[in-house]
Amino acid sequence: MSEKVLKSIFVLLFAVLGVVAGAQPAHLMTQYIPRTLLTETVWGISALSLGIMILSGMIGAVVGLLVAPYLNRLIFSLTSRIETSLAEISIQDLLLGTGGLFVGLIIANLVGLAFENIPYIGPYISVVLSILLGYLGMHMAISKQSEIAEWIRLSPGKNARTAENEDIVKGKLLDTSVIIDGRVADIRKTGFLEGEVIVPVFVLEELQKIADSADLLKRNRGRRGLDILNKMRKTRKDNVIIVTDDFDDITEVDSKLMRLAQKKGYQIITNDYNLNKVAELREIEVLNINDLANALKPVVIPGEKLFVQLVKRGKEPGQGVAYLDDGTMIVVEHGAQSIGKEVAVVIASVLQTSAGRMIFAELEAPEQDE
Repeated sequence: MSEKVLKSIFVLLFAVLGVVAGAQPAHLMTQYIPRTLLTETVWGISALSLGIMILSGMIGAVVGLLVAPYLNRLIFSLTSRIETSLAEISIQDLLLGTGGLFVGLIIANLVGLAFENIPYIGPYISVVLSILLGYLGMHMAISKQSEIAEWIRLSPGKNARTAENEDIVKGKLLDTSVIIDGRVADIRKTGFLEGEVIVPVFVLEELQKIADSADLLKRNRGRRGLDILNKMRKTRKDNVIIVTDDFDDITEVDSKLMRLAQKKGYQIITNDYNLNKVAELREIEVLNINDLANALKPVVIPGEKLFVQLVKRGKEPGQGVAYLDDGTMIVVEHGAQSIGKEVAVVIASVLQTSAGRMIFAELEAPEQDE
């Protein structure tokens, strides 16, 4: 339907252009042709001029009919590219960029008045200023969006120090590993993850490279990460923001993440041990999913009694191994003879390692009748 409407518009437009183009030659012809019935004017137009304009309008309509399909394809291709580009830009960046563009154009118009009376180059200076200051205003508004947001939050009666002391929910910046891990989606669903979830475009590019990898395991991991992001956006689209900030002078994704976090004041969510430590050294706030998982494991103390099912033998002779519901391993002394049985154990000690928590226990001594 839209193609037919556009085609009709192009045919009408070219027909009007044909009439306009034929009007001037028709007027000139009537001046040099001897006066006849064809050159007599009625309401300011002669029959000859009218015929020429009708003929040129018909030629223009035919030309419009021929070129309309090509123009339609060009318009649809251009609009598709514009929609794709706008889809990658967040609403916040789009609004700020538009506002910055308007401010830049207003300043360019005011400055251009000073050069308007300069001969020859005056009008061109105004055009150049509009282009340069419009782009500069749009770029500055997007790059300084965090500072603009902080400035807007300040009410007239507050100063900067008061604002710094307030609890402000910061955006959570996701790295590639935590997206592939998937637990961040479940944490967000429970409501414990506050603030906006920020996904940089260079993290998306890394996920795409992993998903296109020739290695089957990497390919599955990359696709899993993309599926998790799509699931998070469908759950609450306005809370997951794709940012286009990039740093061409940096090649490592982790370094780009830390630069972006420092620039915008974001917190990084990760389960990468090395990224966690480097970010802490650079005084960047980090939320580690593994630390959260360890903190949520049930607390047991020496002397506490538990019922567990022994599933396999331990490394040392006579030891049996059981697991709690959260996966915490319990090593039971003298439990090898009870493999496959549910037994009562008494906690002897708890060891916290970098790999997680390990519990050592002993079989509960049977009670003797008096």
